[in-house]
Amino acid sequence: MKLSRYKQSSPVSYTLGATLSYELLKTHPKQITRVFLRPAPKYGQDLQKIIHEIEKHHIEIIETTKAFNVLGAKDDCLLIAEFTKFSTPLNPQKPHIVLINPSDAGNLGTIMRSAAAFGFEDIAIITPAVDNFAPKSIRASMGAAFHLNIASFPSIETYRKAFSSRPLLAFMLNNTAQQLSEAAQTAPDCYSLVFGNEASGLPAEFADFCTPVFIPQSESVDSLNLSVAASIALFTFRQI
Repeated sequence: MKLSRYKQSSPVSYTLGATLSYELLKTHPKQITRVFLRPAPKYGQDLQKIIHEIEKHHIEIIETTKAFNVLGAKDDCLLIAEFTKFSTPLNPQKPHIVLINPSDAGNLGTIMRSAAAFGFEDIAIITPAVDNFAPKSIRASMGAAFHLNIASFPSIETYRKAFSSRPLLAFMLNNTAQQLSEAAQTAPDCYSLVFGNEASGLPAEFADFCTPVFIPQSESVDSLNLSVAASIALFTFRQI
């Protein structure tokens, strides 16, 4: 059994845990190449149901401890699914989330989870960026990543060329910025919400081709965490 620690360059990734694996099984069962099961004298009823669903898809199940050690899974992780990475094109008729160079897997996963919760199905990631297929990103999303269309673009210009007819609403501090509530009330049916990097935010020149938007806050803090700001915005613009 050939197995190595996850790398972004690898064609496969892993869901560490039964819950994440089940979300993958529900949405993209054909992408699962094999499943690793930690040997145990007895499995709980919920896990047995998931194993049964895996068997129905004729996916190979391997009982071993090696995979859990190699992939750094916690002791309470009993099931790991290996899957082939896949791409899902963005829907041109739906609102998009655009993340400019996100660098933290936890933040990205949380944004994906919030996106699914509030009805946003499409995320554009402008590279360089953290890997959305990294096990840590998937774990932080609680499997929501598998319910979304996620596509990477080498630059914001490339994204704009692909979706040229929609307005871009950029979250940034600017003298002409709209308040969040006003922007949500006046937004058309199809738009993109643009968020900058955790450390640097969005460059000032984004105001040249985006409508700046800001989230009102007190002077007690300088800024909000990226995933918090994105979650507030997605709730305000929610599609559910």
